[in-house]
Amino acid sequence: MVSLSALSSEGLVKACVELDNEAAWAEFIRRFQPLIANVAGRMTRRHSPQAPQHLSDDLIQETYLRLCADDYRLLRRFEFRHQESIFGFLKVVAASVVLDHLKADLAQKRDANQTDALSEHDPLDRPRPGSVGCISMEDKVALRQIDDILCTHYSGDMLIRNRAIFWFHHRDGMTAQAIASIPWIGLTTKGVETTLRKMKHMIQSHIGTNQ
Repeated sequence: MVSLSALSSEGLVKACVELDNEAAWAEFIRRFQPLIANVAGRMTRRHSPQAPQHLSDDLIQETYLRLCADDYRLLRRFEFRHQESIFGFLKVVAASVVLDHLKADLAQKRDANQTDALSEHDPLDRPRPGSVGCISMEDKVALRQIDDILCTHYSGDMLIRNRAIFWFHHRDGMTAQAIASIPWIGLTTKGVETTLRKMKHMIQSHIGTNQ
């Protein structure tokens, strides 16, 4: 029997999600915990220097919960284009967890400080960006089509980065400046704006040729 420590990243993920193997998950944590902890800690310190020490630990646990949610949906859908791609994927997930927390915390503080300015906020019945349960079936089809286009035109680290940029902006409502502030993105605000513009034109062109 092959040792779990000798498994490829793809083999290890399969053992985790298909067999729900406790030992496989222990190896997953041993192998990828430093990466997830580094992203969670670095982003928390960068965006919220006064945050309590335990927040990073909480966000690490939240990252694992997100990976395990809906019968490991994110891990099952992830495509191993090369063995190193899992590291970029986990960075995206961990960064998304941190940003979701920071946005929720900011919104909570804003609501507390501006209770007299409710008209400035989104209506309560409006779907929150990233809330899949509120997206119509038509929108889900469109989002899936766009994701397929991105996967067709990019690969490897470029796919991971550009896919993250696109969804951070169009699904989560992040500005180019906010996206550029994420260290692993590795682009300036101008670079993010250029990437978004190129992807928009590419997607529009692709959809136009298939209608």
